[in-house]
Amino acid sequence: MKTGRIALLATAMALPLSLQADDHAAHGNAADSNGHVDDSTIAAQRDVLARNTAGKGFGPQSPRDIDSATGANQRIFSTAPDHEQMNLCNIHFHKHAEHKGGEFTTYAGNGDGLGYGTGYRYSGTLSESEQAPVDAAICPTGKDSLVPGDTIELHYVHTTADIEPGPTLGACLSDSIGNPQLRVETQVYVLVNDDSARDFAGLTELGVVDGYHQALNIPSDTGEPVQYAGSTTGPSYNENGSPLQVSWSVRPEVARVNIESVGAWCEDNIFDETGAHGVRNLVVNPDLLSEIDS
Repeated sequence: MKTGRIALLATAMALPLSLQADDHAAHGNAADSNGHVDDSTIAAQRDVLARNTAGKGFGPQSPRDIDSATGANQRIFSTAPDHEQMNLCNIHFHKHAEHKGGEFTTYAGNGDGLGYGTGYRYSGTLSESEQAPVDAAICPTGKDSLVPGDTIELHYVHTTADIEPGPTLGACLSDSIGNPQLRVETQVYVLVNDDSARDFAGLTELGVVDGYHQALNIPSDTGEPVQYAGSTTGPSYNENGSPLQVSWSVRPEVARVNIESVGAWCEDNIFDETGAHGVRNLVVNPDLLSEIDS
């Protein structure tokens, strides 16, 4: 591998899996009074993505509609091992779901064209009490904060490298292995004002099992995960292809989680995560999607 390519990979690994395109400028934003761009902006971003990737050998991209198995991308890479045979290296989340499908098919809107205010929401219903406001701001960032009723997509990132869990995708890379296999176990949660809902601390609890760092309580009761070949995500890739290969496992059912427990995690976790990451536009170009095996 050439030195330049090694440097590129190292740079990518130093950023979150979403590759944090928070400062990436959308070209020619046509925003309404709420700062939301119109459909033409999203269409233009997708057109630029198609032109920037055409004929350049990019592999399949993420996120996608997990209810559609169609894909025409012919780049094939080896599927990463089961996550129990890999090391958990990073945990982070996005507001709203980046993927579409299952119980998260309600479009949140186009957002600001930079990854905020877009994505997919839980398609089910919540009670008034579940959506009751809470007193404190939850996981506030310069862009947004979380409120009851919000949907988040949590990424449990795994690597074949021998590492310790930590901040950013850089934690998934070691000096000994520069091109580890990556897997993301994905769970979509809806945030509720309910102490009896799942506790985020438990959902992100870490331990070592059979010599591998693991998230001990990834839900196993939210449907059969959809497995597919894709890439890293995040709005920096709205107009550019991601060069990193990821084996995805996306659970189709949404789990309720106590919003107060999410706020507590944002205040204290080993990943230095303080809030939600932005969302990449759903990838719809068949040339950038893998075919999902039935």
